[in-house]
Amino acid sequence: MRALESCGGELALRVCSALVLVPLALGAAYLGGWPFAVLWGLAAMVVLWEWNSLVAGSDQRIVLTTGGASLALAIALVLTGHLLAAVIVLAISTLGVASLAPAKRRTWIAAGVPYAGALGVAPIVLRSDNGEGFLAIIFLFAVVWTTDIAAYFAGRAIGGPKLMPRVSPNKTWSGAIGGTLAAVIVALALAKVTALTGLFAIAMLAVILSICAQGGDLFESFLKRRFGAKDSGHLIPGHGGLMDRLDGFVTASVVAALIGLLRGGFEAPGRGLLVW
Repeated sequence: MRALESCGGELALRVCSALVLVPLALGAAYLGGWPFAVLWGLAAMVVLWEWNSLVAGSDQRIVLTTGGASLALAIALVLTGHLLAAVIVLAISTLGVASLAPAKRRTWIAAGVPYAGALGVAPIVLRSDNGEGFLAIIFLFAVVWTTDIAAYFAGRAIGGPKLMPRVSPNKTWSGAIGGTLAAVIVALALAKVTALTGLFAIAMLAVILSICAQGGDLFESFLKRRFGAKDSGHLIPGHGGLMDRLDGFVTASVVAALIGLLRGGFEAPGRGLLVW
């Protein structure tokens, strides 16, 4: 009974948090431009702070200042169409942070810069497409959110063999498969509503992004287990830290942006992602 009450309380917190975060994310995506960049820039800053709190375990103000400044510059650069310059800034900052960090955890601390940078840069790259950018972000949201929700409920309802018990003991194969199948269904429904063609390609894209999202979730679970933490922070009720909420989105958005850039170039990454 206590377990059920705990589950119900956790679910209620998740729903309340979603009622705040989802409209904010959708509104910023609709506006695009600076509002969208500011939202994801702030998210990247928080994730950088949570990453360092998790892996450093001590005062790292110099590292955070260096990494935060580079994130702000990189996001401004990518917003103004200078993606390569943004990547160079993040690479240089990663090396700089590595030189400032304690030797014992240098690699882990430095890795926070490209991780947070990916969260800030990848969504802006997709949204920069004036034609299909907004739809590309909505598609990405739909796949990642559906994967997360369906995996949660399918895993609890069906149970069965664990996915990676040493990394995340609560995740099951039934949840992973259920999350992916649900993401495909939602992606195809969105494609139908928005008149996208190439439905088989859209379905395969949903599979890839869903798997990437779940991989990002598992990576963060590994990171927390590696450093003995239950959550990355306590910012969001029912979810822990912001990194706990965006772990799958980081990896999925990077893969989506790369696919969009490879197929649509710098001018039309959203079209490159969605038009097959």
